[in-house]
This record gives sequence, C-alpha cells and structure tokens, in this order.
Amino acid sequence: MTTHPKNFAAIGVAGYIAPRHLKAIQDTGNKLIAATDITDSVGILDRYTQDVRFFTEIERFDRHLEKLRHRSEEERVHYVSIMTPNYLHDAHCRLALRIGATAICEKPLVINPWNIDQLAHVEEEYEGKINTILQLRVHPALIALKKKLDADSSGKQHDVLLSYVTSRGPWYHVSWKGDYEKSGGVATNIGIHFFDMLQWLFGKPDMLKVYRNESTSMSGFIEFERAQVRWFLSVDENDLPIPIESGKPKTYRSITVDGDEIEFSGGFTDLHTVVYERTLAGQGFGLNDARPSIELAYKIRNTPLSAIDVLAHPFLKK
Repeated sequence: MTTHPKNFAAIGVAGYIAPRHLKAIQDTGNKLIAATDITDSVGILDRYTQDVRFFTEIERFDRHLEKLRHRSEEERVHYVSIMTPNYLHDAHCRLALRIGATAICEKPLVINPWNIDQLAHVEEEYEGKINTILQLRVHPALIALKKKLDADSSGKQHDVLLSYVTSRGPWYHVSWKGDYEKSGGVATNIGIHFFDMLQWLFGKPDMLKVYRNESTSMSGFIEFERAQVRWFLSVDENDLPIPIESGKPKTYRSITVDGDEIEFSGGFTDLHTVVYERTLAGQGFGLNDARPSIELAYKIRNTPLSAIDVLAHPFLKK
C-alpha cells in the first residue's frame, strides 16, 4: 500500500478488537513498533511481530513515543491505533496528535457529541488527523445498496427492519462494556455501527421513539429522510428469535429493506484492512463522518420511553 512502511503504535492491544487492527497494520505493509495495555496478556503480538516495545503503563509508552518523535523520520511513530474502552478514546486521540501522529480510533470515536468539538480543537492545534473505523461503509453489499438507493429519485420512504442480537455472557456486564458511563450502553457500544450505516444510506434522522432502554437491550423507531426504521438491539440470548444450536454462534443479525433481506453477515473480517487502506491514502473517516451517529446515539439514550404502538419492532409485540 505504501512505498515506505509507516511506523504504528497501538493502545489497547490486549482487547477483543485488537487482532483486526494488528492484521490491518500487517496487511497494509506497515510496522508496529510500540504497544501498550494495562494487562500483559498480549502474546498475540508474536503472531504479527516480535520487534515491538510493549508497556503496561501508558505513561512510559507516552514517554517512549515522545522520545521517538525527536529522532529521524524513519524512527518516529506515524500512526497510533486506538482500541481502548470507549470513554478513553478522546484522551488517546489527543496523545496521538501530541506526539505528531495520525490517530486511527475504533468506534465509537467518543460517547458524547461535545467530545467531538473538543477533538476538533485538538486537530486545529496539531498537524495530525483523527480517523475512525466505520467499516460498514466499505462493506460490498452495503455499497451496492447505497448505489441502488442513490439512483432512485422517486422520493419513496423505505420500510426498514433492523434486528441485532449478539448474546454476551456475565463477563460483559462486569467489564467496562456493561458500565453505562464507560461504554455509552447498548445504543452506543453495540448500535453505533448501525446508526452510522442508517444515516449513510437513508439521510438525516427526524422523528424518533424509544420503546425499550435497558442495560441489555434497546429498541425504537427512527424516521429518516428516505426510510422509516424499526430497530432492536440486544446482548441477551433470551432475545434470540431462533433456536440456540450447540456449537453455533448465539447471534442474529438481520436488515430488511421493503421486505428484502440485505445479506451482509459475511465479509466482515477484512473490513478493517479496507478502512486502513483508505486512511493511509488520505481518505479516512474523520470527525465530521463520525459526528452524526454519535449525536443520534446520544439523542436515543436521552429520549423518554414511548408506549409500544404500531411503529414498534415486532420483537416487542410478542
């Protein structure tokens, strides 16, 4: 991808999503030279490189990157990959820019809209850019759907049904993911992918309703410029609409547009690499791309509950 390999540093390298970032760094022909995590369970690094400085204290990691900044172009860090808990993302983006690097941050970029404004000021202060991972925008099936929708000038309001149940064990609620203040809850931690995708496909949101707002599941209705969307998100296996089969993932993902299923379950594994390729080419997803879904998720989290009516998702009517 690049003529000369770029140097990467990684924050949160022991986390669930880290392998996709490590693979993307490798797949794009670049080099991981420094990494940090509060836990030392990072043997995965050896799959990709055995030549990386690792720190369990971010202060020492920061010091190391600052030292490299004052060395040659070949030695400094050019990009920092961030896959830490959601509430720390903005702080780690600031660290990246402060040491003269570009940030590539896992979504959600931040939890609250005003944090985007603060990061915009940081971008103005430093030379680096802040990019995020909006991988559904590079999924071939969804790109094809967007082209089809954009070519339709009828002004039709599409009927969309979004159902996503990805069951999680008790660990989820003990971890930062189950802490509303640290993750933003189901709407932000689980739903941010889809709220970005829906606006990308169907335009700006207008009227919305929230019928359920719990620690394990949320559901509501959103009217976009070109679609009416009934959505349901859950991490509770009891919400699965299909029988649980031994050895099979306890996950149900479905999006229908006007009754037609959009099949996008496959092809997820390499989407981070595609986003990295775009970012390295200067076409990454920046603050303005991330803002709409963060604003929508915040609004959903703070909307009073409505009684279940005809606009509710079918899962709620059982």
